[in-house]
Amino acid sequence: MYRNCRKAFTFSLRHYSTAPTEKPSLKLVAELRKRTEVSITKAREALSASNNDVSAALEWLQKDLITSGAKKAAKLGGRPTPEGLISVSVLSRGGESHVAGVRAAMIELNCETDFVGRNELFGRLAADIAHTAAYISDRTGSATAFNRAFPLDVLKDAPLLSQLNPTAPPTGTVGSSIRDMISKVGENVSLRRALAVVENSPSPNGDIALRIGSYVHDYKIGSLALLALKSRGISSSLNSDAFRERLEFLERALARQILGFETTSVNSSEDQTSLYNQPFMMFSREMDSPLVGEVLRNWSEKEGLLKENSDGGVAVLDFAKWKVGETFDE
Repeated sequence: MYRNCRKAFTFSLRHYSTAPTEKPSLKLVAELRKRTEVSITKAREALSASNNDVSAALEWLQKDLITSGAKKAAKLGGRPTPEGLISVSVLSRGGESHVAGVRAAMIELNCETDFVGRNELFGRLAADIAHTAAYISDRTGSATAFNRAFPLDVLKDAPLLSQLNPTAPPTGTVGSSIRDMISKVGENVSLRRALAVVENSPSPNGDIALRIGSYVHDYKIGSLALLALKSRGISSSLNSDAFRERLEFLERALARQILGFETTSVNSSEDQTSLYNQPFMMFSREMDSPLVGEVLRNWSEKEGLLKENSDGGVAVLDFAKWKVGETFDE
């Protein structure tokens, strides 16, 4: 009786067996990885689950990323993220007749290890988030108080815009893209803070123009500095390529100066950490450099922006200076 049952069972298995799914070719795996940057194992899994159809495999990967990303985000959400990077996006430096004033943003994106912080995918996500913040931001309202926090909940709900390809349609939100990154790198990833600077020049053809200077060092520290240029005919000066080149050198030097020194304010006669009271070493690279305030006045005179007994020229209105992992007032 037992022998007969075993024969019948064996016959049944043979009768209902099916041919195994064809193993994904290396060419298909390579194509899928090129388009998605997933691991070899995940690419093979997606192709096997989709009968070696690349389009179907892409859909499978997207669904899998959403599911696995949500699970990993929930699992890793409580882990500390002391590493990461600072990213700055400047869409418009301002002061030119064909653009609408100043538009820039700075963000801090954190992770658990420096290894992930230096990952190309992580850096690209940070750049895209900064670009998105600069693009979607409204005017901040006051040119002297621009460094107010950008609401993170608003930013996370916004469609993620590509910095490298701004015309590409978004494939998800900032928040969902962060969850996808958690799934890809296997670490907790968090958007810690963001700020945006959006200011229109007082008058396109007037005597005042606003500009933005920026600098990031090793993606660990970054700064934004808002400048005002006041002079009759400043708009015509800004139309000169040579003048803008000299101005951009000055703006970059100011942003570097803010990072390189313990800068706590713009201009205070009683504070040696005030920007204007510092030797402007990032401009002249000399130990006995004249003070920042003196350099700005001399530069303005040389460029014809500052007449005798005039209150014109170039001035720093405000700045923001960030370092990865530092404490800050919420």
